[in-house]
Amino acid sequence: MENPIGMFIRRKRKEAGLTQEEFAMRSGLGLRFVHELERGKPSVRLDKVNQALAMFGMEAVPGEMERKTGEEEE
Repeated sequence: MENPIGMFIRRKRKEAGLTQEEFAMRSGLGLRFVHELERGKPSVRLDKVNQALAMFGMEAVPGEMERKTGEEEE
């Protein structure tokens, strides 16, 4: 399952011409973490997500959740 952060990291990494291994080395993260983040693993450490996002001048911040199709307001 993909997620917006994982999709963003993958797109920016590819735009920078980096393999997952190169990105992991430059960001100080493990290759397995980068792979799992890009694949949309539902449970990842926020500090490591921010470490990955920092490579592109970004950070995770609170935002409104998107409603899934079929959910009704109460």
